[in-house]
Amino acid sequence: MLKALLLTATLFAATAQAAVPQQMNLVYDLYRNGHKLGQVTDTFTRSGSRYTLVSETRASGALKMLWPGTIRLESTGLVTPQGLRPTQFQHARSDAPHKLAIARLDWTQRSIAWQYKGKSWTADGLQNGAQDQLSQVYQFMFLPRLPADFSLQVVSGRNLNDYRYARREGGAIQTPLGSLNTWQYQRIEHKPDEKAITVWIATDRNNLPVQVRVHEDGVTLEQRLVRASIRT
Repeated sequence: MLKALLLTATLFAATAQAAVPQQMNLVYDLYRNGHKLGQVTDTFTRSGSRYTLVSETRASGALKMLWPGTIRLESTGLVTPQGLRPTQFQHARSDAPHKLAIARLDWTQRSIAWQYKGKSWTADGLQNGAQDQLSQVYQFMFLPRLPADFSLQVVSGRNLNDYRYARREGGAIQTPLGSLNTWQYQRIEHKPDEKAITVWIATDRNNLPVQVRVHEDGVTLEQRLVRASIRT
């Protein structure tokens, strides 16, 4: 499901956090229009300057019998002084392996190459700071500073979109790590038929995303953090 999801005493607020993580295992409850649908398990692993980020979504309860499969997102790339720099993104469904979508980001040529259902195509114009559907949510944790508002490109398994986010106070959110103060980043200036995205990040936990909400076509999906294991 999404991901993503995203980002001084004037225009910027310094992150001023502890060292960025080497390993994270996070579990979110997933809700659809207020009803629990399943869980999302995200795993981040860093080895030197390279990272792997995997997100797996599974139904739970009675819904697990109706849909025992998983949705798997995977982002791989580099950790740079400017944050995450994805080089490949994959979107897969265990019940539909023929729908595997792959996007490869070529930062030298500033291009993206896609593969989906036997077809392949490319696009130019890859910009500095571009993220993929999953890495966008965790980019907050790796930025040197958090802008009050920002624009970025987001690469999905089949296209490239321009996103713009604005920041405001998110209030305190109860999490497995306690009650955490948050910033809220909300997508702005999007068309009525495009995704409305809001991300809450914990400012005293290295800008960890603790809640994500996506609204599209009358459906609201929300992830809420319920378990967290983080090693720096």
